Amino acid sequence: MPYATIHGGKKLHGSIATQSTKNSAMSILFAALLIKGKVTLRDVPAINDVRKVITLLRSIGVQVDEKGKGEVAVDASGEIKIGNLDKRASESLRSSLFLFGALAAREKTYRVYRSGGCHLGERTVRPHLFALQKLGVSIVTKAGYYQVTNHPLQAADIVMYESGDTTTENAIMAAALAPGTTTITMASANYQVQDLCYFLVKAGAKIKGIGTTTLVITGVKKLHSVEEYPIMPDPIVSMTLLSAAITTHSMLTVTNCPLEFLALELCKLEVMGQKFAVTNRRKSKNGHFKVADITVSPSVLKALPDKIYGRPFPGLNIDNLPLFVPILTQAKGRTLVHDWAYENRAVYSLDLQKLGARVVLLDAHRLWVEGPTKFTAGELMCPPALRPAVNVLICMLAAKGTSILRNTQVIDRGYENLYALLSAAGAEITIQPD
Repeated sequence: MPYATIHGGKKLHGSIATQSTKNSAMSILFAALLIKGKVTLRDVPAINDVRKVITLLRSIGVQVDEKGKGEVAVDASGEIKIGNLDKRASESLRSSLFLFGALAAREKTYRVYRSGGCHLGERTVRPHLFALQKLGVSIVTKAGYYQVTNHPLQAADIVMYESGDTTTENAIMAAALAPGTTTITMASANYQVQDLCYFLVKAGAKIKGIGTTTLVITGVKKLHSVEEYPIMPDPIVSMTLLSAAITTHSMLTVTNCPLEFLALELCKLEVMGQKFAVTNRRKSKNGHFKVADITVSPSVLKALPDKIYGRPFPGLNIDNLPLFVPILTQAKGRTLVHDWAYENRAVYSLDLQKLGARVVLLDAHRLWVEGPTKFTAGELMCPPALRPAVNVLICMLAAKGTSILRNTQVIDRGYENLYALLSAAGAEITIQPD
């Protein structure tokens, strides 16, 4: 089990590029199962969760060729051997639930092992069941697995029981090949949902309303090969890098930031007194998203006058919310953080107390953060959730002295070469085997 040694108190400088998003990469890799032909994806992040998806796909007979520099070629035209599904990969990935939608038109009956992912309290699959059953997919929860039975697909009018990203993406995948016109209302319009839709449209799917909470999908008989599709940049990684720079009082440029999915985050920072400049506005490589470079500089911050909370797009991203906690420790005053979406995630912020943060947990969803804080070095274990884990790393970067962060593979699930990128920008981080 590797651990990181962080010599904190260093200023970051220069620029760091935003990597492509893991959430889009994983859903689009599964969506390749809808296509009996070749798909070439570019800018696929080399992270642990993506590697597990590739392992899972290969286990069921899909040809996956990793060509280097983020290029991954997928060919799902052969027979799917779902009975060979890699149990370990399936159980460790919540994204294995994408098999529900991806195989809806392809397999009659099969099992998917109960999945893992971040430990964030109850993460029910009921919204998946409610949406997919209207399209002809029956899912029964058993001890340790889900039993899936696919009936002939049919179009439907679906109201999303929960506007979740994964749930919406599953419904989109199933509807893409369902005869007739499916309307999905209360859909998530988050970045990975849009990226998936644009990929499917390139493969021949008929989807209207991309970027809104109402999607109209006319099913097609088949989808065709995709010669090239670049994965969009990750707004959560952009926010992570911005949080690291602000918390360490550094001047840093974060390049390739997807602006539409950081708009409210930047507004909150502006209200707090954070100085930043947005430059080099352009389109993403796939042509569908506005991106730019964001430069932050050391600023005197004040606490937000109102509570901060996440919500579905176009609100402040639910995964960006915890990344405000390190920033708020540097702001004068007290801010209420309301993390309503997950039962456990706010609790993990208590780990930051060991580094000197003034954090008070009010209940499982709410905490007070008071600043400004002068961090002290320490030794901690990464909490078993991605964003709270990277928060510990950010605060250790700001703490003068030597800190030890253990169980760093939690961070490796979602970030590619993060330690090397931060070190190249002035941090001092070494990774060592335990």
